[in-house]
Amino acid sequence: MNYILLFFILLPVLGFLISLLVPKEKESLLSGIAFSTAGLQFNGFVIFFLYWMYHQHPALNLNSITLFESREYVFYLDFYFDKISAVYLFVGAFLTFLVTIYSRYYLHRESGYKRFFNTVLFFYSGYNIAVLSGNFETLFIGWEVLGISSFLLIAFYRDRYLPVKNAIKVFSVYRIGDVGMILAMWASHHLWHENITFMKLNNFELVHEHLASHSLTGVFISVMILITAATKSAQLPFSSWLPRAMEGPTPSSAIFYGSLSVHLGVFLMMRTFPFWNHQLSVRILIALMGLSTSLIASVIGRVQSSVKSKIAYASIAQIGLIFIEIAMGFENLALLHFAGNAFLRTYQLLVSPSVVSYLIREQFYHYVPRQHTIEDSFPKKIEYTIYLLSIKEWNLDSVMNYLIWKPLKNIGRKLNFLTISRLVSIFIPAYLLGLFILFKSDTIRPEIAEYLPYPFSLIGLVMVLKSFSERKRPRLSWLLIIMNHLWVVLAISFNEHFQPEEAAFYLSGVLVSGVIGYVCITKLKSKEKEYSLNQFYGHSYEHPGLALVFLMACLGLMAFPITPTFIGEDLIFSHIHENQLVLAFFTALSFVVDGISVIRIYARLFLGPHVKTYHEIPYKSA
Repeated sequence: MNYILLFFILLPVLGFLISLLVPKEKESLLSGIAFSTAGLQFNGFVIFFLYWMYHQHPALNLNSITLFESREYVFYLDFYFDKISAVYLFVGAFLTFLVTIYSRYYLHRESGYKRFFNTVLFFYSGYNIAVLSGNFETLFIGWEVLGISSFLLIAFYRDRYLPVKNAIKVFSVYRIGDVGMILAMWASHHLWHENITFMKLNNFELVHEHLASHSLTGVFISVMILITAATKSAQLPFSSWLPRAMEGPTPSSAIFYGSLSVHLGVFLMMRTFPFWNHQLSVRILIALMGLSTSLIASVIGRVQSSVKSKIAYASIAQIGLIFIEIAMGFENLALLHFAGNAFLRTYQLLVSPSVVSYLIREQFYHYVPRQHTIEDSFPKKIEYTIYLLSIKEWNLDSVMNYLIWKPLKNIGRKLNFLTISRLVSIFIPAYLLGLFILFKSDTIRPEIAEYLPYPFSLIGLVMVLKSFSERKRPRLSWLLIIMNHLWVVLAISFNEHFQPEEAAFYLSGVLVSGVIGYVCITKLKSKEKEYSLNQFYGHSYEHPGLALVFLMACLGLMAFPITPTFIGEDLIFSHIHENQLVLAFFTALSFVVDGISVIRIYARLFLGPHVKTYHEIPYKSA
């Protein structure tokens, strides 16, 4: 029975690969592959579910493939199926099937028709990997697929300014969640001394035994998990990204941000519930986050003028309530609530274009103002204050910008001394000196060698912060990202047991992707005069092949699961010691910022309104 789980993983992947081979002119065939894949998945799941229930619904665990193994580290794919997976698979298969049928007609004659169905099948593959994952490593693969497919679908109308800008915003918030996941995996390695499976987390005695002597580590892991879940499910203070994500086509808004993707944070909290169940402080924190999100999202939703934004905030408020239910231990209620919210929001978003016309008609012929609302019972100062805050969406965007993005950009702008000539003349010799110190580390006193990883890791972080704020030279920005990876590997190499072959394994993906990307940027520079990171240039319009190759290079450089770098990230963190929290923070922040920088380079060069005015250009507000 365990091996049947591979069917639910491989079928969407197969559908995605087949759809890539279909010419873009074959609309019926493209949409047919998409809804046939989702339909087969749904029917196959119903049959499997009945069979599973007949056999007393046992929890299934499949340890399928070991991708990498060293003396102290194993990276393997593990799949797990229980009632949580069953509900998420059912909802995912049914709604994907409905939305693909709807999209077949909704996007008819759209220039990105093929791209849309490719991306939806890509997303659905990642979704199934995530909900059937049996450990953090497998979950992270699905998590990353969902993140990049979100970016691609929000920026679906890639010749417009706002969809591309908002796609970068959403992806940036997702990267904050990624750092939470990475740090949770790092601390988990030190707590369990293995890649713990979700099935083992259900063993109360095992969990209690480890947490009894490592309670602070347990709280740290739980908080990192909560940050990861909050970013994906748009809980405070990360709520502002969800309405921005509605810039994509209505079907993708329905399936991503109404039903499936936005509930992955809920899935993560339910899956890890046995771990933080007995940590009262964490449960209180989760409940308070859910309650505050629900209250604030409700009042913001009441003043929205856009129907899709109104639905987005309504969904955020309901997910806040689901977080409270999980914190209280009502797992079955949370599952039922998830399914109900997913079905309702999908329906509301799919009919939202019609609702607009219906409401306009109502306003002309049947409008009756509401006589009394709950806010009328408040003192007028409080009522007006809440109204103004809600109109401004409680300044959530500004708070995120002020606390996170603006400081990073300000630091980067103070690093203008970093040029290509200085990289060659100063930092490459410094790197070679670091390698020399590494090979002579046996002769260095242990109390000095203990602190050597920190300056090298900090230099890598400086590199990527400069890349993040660079506005003029794309090639310099790209080289700085590659240098960041090299400095990170050098820093971790000073910790014992990190072997040169492990460093080579990690850097193999970085260097191949880096060289391909650098060649693409150089080729673009030779063809186009308009070339910098100061605005969006939309060069994918005239160079679609180059844009696709560069996107693949970007995915490889940001450690997407198509290169060894993805496994290498986890491998690097497994060699950071438990007492090296600062080193773990520097390394995690480097990975987060380099992912944002890479996507920013791609978006600035290839997406947005075309810089050449003889092409049709939409208004910024379009």
